Order: sequence, then C-alpha cells, then structure tokens
Amino acid sequence: MKKISLPGLFICAVILSCFICGCSGTQYNRSNGNKLITADFLCKQIKYLASDSMKGRNTPSPQLDSAASYIAGNFRDWGIKPWNGSYFQEVPICVDQLGDSNELAVVKNGASFELTIKSDYVPYDFSSAASVTAPVVFAGYGITAPEFNYDDYKGIDAKGRIVVIFRNEPQKDDSNSVFNGKEDSKYISLKDKMKNAITHGATGMLIVNGPLQYSSVKARGYPWPSLSKVIPKDAVPLHLCMDNEDLIPAMHIGEEMVRMLFGSIDSLKNLQARIEKDLSCVSFELPGIKVSMHANIRTTVLNAKNVVGFIEGSDPVLNKQLVIIGAHYDHVGYKKEHKADEDYIFNGADDNASGTSGVMSVAYAFSQLKKKPKRSMMFILFAGEEKGLFGSRYYTTHPLHPLASTVAMLNLDMISRNSPDSLYLEGAKQSPDITEIIKNENKKTKFKLVVKNSDFLGGSDHYYFYKHNVPFIFYFTGLHKDYHQVSDNPDKSDCNKAARVSRLVFYTAGKISNENIRYSINPVEGDAPVGQ
Repeated sequence: MKKISLPGLFICAVILSCFICGCSGTQYNRSNGNKLITADFLCKQIKYLASDSMKGRNTPSPQLDSAASYIAGNFRDWGIKPWNGSYFQEVPICVDQLGDSNELAVVKNGASFELTIKSDYVPYDFSSAASVTAPVVFAGYGITAPEFNYDDYKGIDAKGRIVVIFRNEPQKDDSNSVFNGKEDSKYISLKDKMKNAITHGATGMLIVNGPLQYSSVKARGYPWPSLSKVIPKDAVPLHLCMDNEDLIPAMHIGEEMVRMLFGSIDSLKNLQARIEKDLSCVSFELPGIKVSMHANIRTTVLNAKNVVGFIEGSDPVLNKQLVIIGAHYDHVGYKKEHKADEDYIFNGADDNASGTSGVMSVAYAFSQLKKKPKRSMMFILFAGEEKGLFGSRYYTTHPLHPLASTVAMLNLDMISRNSPDSLYLEGAKQSPDITEIIKNENKKTKFKLVVKNSDFLGGSDHYYFYKHNVPFIFYFTGLHKDYHQVSDNPDKSDCNKAARVSRLVFYTAGKISNENIRYSINPVEGDAPVGQ
C-alpha cells in the first residue's frame, strides 16, 4: 500500500466528508430551514389571518381576497415564484337565486292542472333552468347498485322521460340492509341520483318523501329566501361552476302532485312497502300523464382565489415532478344578525389559520435554502373548503401542473390544538410509503403519532388529490369544542405545537422532494378514482 502523508490524509478526509454529508453550498440542508419555523412566526400569521378584520374569511368575500393578497405578498417578499406570472388561480363560484317564473303542470287524460310553487313544489338548488315536457316514469329510489343486485331502472325506459323517485334509500331503518345498515350509503345523494337518471336518459326529476320514512309528504326542496319570510335574503346556494356539468330540472313535490300522479298517498305508500320488504323493483311508466316543469334558476358567477407559490427543483430531470404542500385559508364568515356586545365573528384560528400559517412557514423555510430540493414544490392555499372543497376540487380538475407528475400532497388542516404531543395522520392506510417517511422523520419532532387506518377521507382538501391517485397525508390535531364556533380565536392556538407540526411537514417534504422514487396509493374499496 502506498504511504500517504498527513496533508494527503486531510485532503482525503475532506473529500470523503463532502461525498457522504455534502459540503456547504452543494447540498440541500434541512437543518438550516428548520430553524426558521418558529412559534413566533406561526403566531404572527395566525393572529393576522384570524383577526376580526378578516371577518371569518368567508368564500367569497372581500376579506378572503385580502387574506389571499397577504399570503401572495409574503410569497413575493420571500422570493417564492408565482406560477406562470400569477400567485392566483381563479376559482369560479356560481351563486344561484330563484326567479319568479317557475312552472310545474300536469296533463292527465287530456286535462291540464297548474301546481303552485312552495305549497305543491319547490325547485332544488342543483336543478337546471331548462324547460321540459315529457311522459313520467316511477323509478323507486332512483338507485342502480349492481353489487347489491338492485336497480330501480330495471324494466323501464327512462329515456326522454321525467322520473319520480323517493328521497333516501331502501330499508333505511334496517340494520341488516345491504345499503350500509342504518348508516347512509353512497347511494343516498340526490345529486348522484340525478347523475344516474341522466345516465338512463331522463330529462327531469321529481323527488318525493317516502310516506313510510317521513311523517310529512309536503314539498320542501331548497329553502329559497324568496319563498320565506324568515330566511336571510343572502342565504342563497353556492356551488362550484364546473365545465360541462350535466343537470336536469329537479323539484321536490308534495301531496297534491302525489295524488295527481299516483291517485293517493296510500298508493305511493304501498309501492314503497313492496320495495322495503325484499328490495323488489316496482318501477313503471305512469299511463296517460305528461308533466311540464321549469325551474327559473338565475346564476351569477363570482370568483375566489387559490393562492399558489412555486419553488423550482434543482435537478434538471426531477424538477418536472411536483410536491404539493397545501391548506385551506377560508373559514365560515360571521353572523349577519347579532347583538351589539356579542362576539359574532367566526375567526377560524385553528380552522384553518393554523394550517395556512403552517404552509407559509414551510414555504418560507424552503425559500431561504441556498440549495433547493431536487423536485419542484408548490404551496397552495385553497379557497372554499368550508363550502364543499371548492378550491381543491377545482385545482384537481384544472391542475396547473399535471397530476400524473405530482408525487405527493401534504395537507395541513387544524394543527394548533389539543395535547401538545399528539398528531393524527389521516390517510396512512391509503399512502403507506409516505406514512413510513413521516414516522422516520418524526424522530426529530417526537410526536405521539395517531395513525388513522379508516376509510373516511372526505373531510378536507386532500380528498380530490386522493381521487386522482395522488399519494397524500392529512396532518390534523383533532376536533375541539371551539370547532366552527366564534370562540376559535388566536389566543387558544398552541403556536409551539403548530410550529412542531410544520417542522415535521418540512422534514417530510424535504425527504420526498429529494428522492427519485414514486409512492404507492391504495384506493378505498368501492371509492373509485376519477382519473387524471
């Protein structure tokens, strides 16, 4: 062996050290970034976002727009890039109001009958504004469930017809029912029933309370302010405006319409009893009857904003892949009517100023690193989560970066309450690879991780990423008595805990963004993905 001098040994040691650990300026250094995630940083952001001036950050509202500008301004100050020149992704939100020219009429054996809105029928908020005149078929509960050998459309032709269906689902009070016993199954949704009706060619839908399950067969529908003396005028329905969404007219009908269609309430009750007995199909076309229906729904389009910041990866190949760290920054607003000395603002400090501040702290930490991770990173603050996951649903149907190249989504929602050391990981069953990374990185933060193996996934913005096959984890510190109450104020948030959670997210995101492997995603049985 060749003899090496002491200076030579020193040089070799330095080279070996650089090879193993990385020399300054040449390797991504997580410890430097971690020091920037402090309780003071989190407290500052939580106090601002959950201040009274933000009026609860309702979607949409000027205060939510102010919060969006605040977040984007910080991204800009920290050197975090916009996406294609903008820190905002516009999220179109439709606001619906009921007009005054609605119609429901029946032609039976040549005689015409006009029904009266409110007492005889009420349009649903998800109704289209189309006008339809067509024959009528009764289609039970409007459900097609092949796994249960159940189909209300069996033996009938619904194409070009208006379907009459029950609310709810069969055998609702039977613990032995194949429809998830006494719990609601996925088939109970009226919107899903509309999709099924459209699949079978229906042009309209009339919904009725089954007399065996409901004490009243009165028309309810959506509680439109224009039909009520007590409902606030601005309590109108919001929904996400989606491209090419298929809808048909949909109304809730009452006793008078039931009598015209079926002869009596008892006749309808007998049909329901036959279904309840053994899940029989009793669907049929109603002879000699045509119905005309028109729901006068007037829609105004407003915009909320997803806030987006971007850090490009340092690897020329891996930077085409993306890690998303996200949270919703909206909450539920404030009480319109209140006493002068009453606390009326739903500040939403934990829900979800805490998660928003966590994402901001992680973004800031990564922005200050001299050497960036290999994969690119996107920080998204979603609007409209409280309204029905509006922002995340819109993003996953209009992604700024291909979802097929999105390797993980880390979601922070309510991270500042309860025991200082406990942290829930939702989605562990579905994303085992990322869960193992978190468990290993947690050696630094030392949380008592509560790994959730449930199939309940729809409570926050990770859900639609999961539906598009993106591996995810939802960081969550649990519910509490201030949840969705005016008492969810900044002084009740544990900023030290929120900072610890954010550090764990920073460590996890750093690990993921420097690997060159893809992670597994396990779908929930019966909850099919919607594709990419």
